[in-house]
Amino acid sequence: MSTRREAVRQALSGYSGFRSAQDLYADLRAEGSKIGLTTVYRALQALSDSGEVDVLRTDDGEAVYRACDTESHHHHIVCRVCATAVEIEGPTVERWAAEMGAKHGFTGVTHTVEVFGTCTGCS
Repeated sequence: MSTRREAVRQALSGYSGFRSAQDLYADLRAEGSKIGLTTVYRALQALSDSGEVDVLRTDDGEAVYRACDTESHHHHIVCRVCATAVEIEGPTVERWAAEMGAKHGFTGVTHTVEVFGTCTGCS
């Protein structure tokens, strides 16, 4: 893994919530890194492709990233205020997605479920 990708991974692992590429870039620059924004995006894409980070879209369509706590398939409930995220399982969603795929003749069905709310710390 490249030094810059490792720097992005380390910066992301310091947060419990989702962070945008721009936020990570600003954090890294504030720490004295000479990393460029394009490099941050590329590192995040590579980390996402390898399964080391989760990515989701916010209500306004921005991609945000979070270091994975688990390697198995999971979903998140995310605070709209502070972006704290908790990994959750969704066995009912998993069964429903598989059933809908089979019912309509689809194979290799995947899905994304994003749950948003306000955590107790922000209520």
